[in-house]
Amino acid sequence: MTEPPLRPTEQPPEPGTTLPSSTSPLDTPPLDTPPLEPPPGADLTEERGPDPLRSSRTGRAWVSVVALGVVLVLLIIFIAQNTHRVTVSFLGWQGETPLAVALLIATVAGLLLAAIAGTLRIWQLRRRVKREAKRAR
Repeated sequence: MTEPPLRPTEQPPEPGTTLPSSTSPLDTPPLDTPPLEPPPGADLTEERGPDPLRSSRTGRAWVSVVALGVVLVLLIIFIAQNTHRVTVSFLGWQGETPLAVALLIATVAGLLLAAIAGTLRIWQLRRRVKREAKRAR
């Protein structure tokens, strides 16, 4: 018969006595439990050192690669499910293409327009900041 492991504050049983087989360390109440709250007057603002789980470039790159992989899998599923051909007309041009290709081209065109507009706005703001910095001197 094996005895349950002793807690640091428990005394071993006297020789010759046996514990019931249904007794486990989890069934007995703890003898000396440390307080869960900090003691009164404790300085909670003290520095604990750098966070070992902080974000890093490698971690962000890994998350980006995983996200890109998920997007690519979803894109492959999208293309595989939308293979029937459709007729597309644009400014007098007309042609047939798979539905997925037509939608992807439209999406890329929309992303390019948004990127151009965003880039122009960033250039505008940078010029404004530079002008304000020159005036402040």
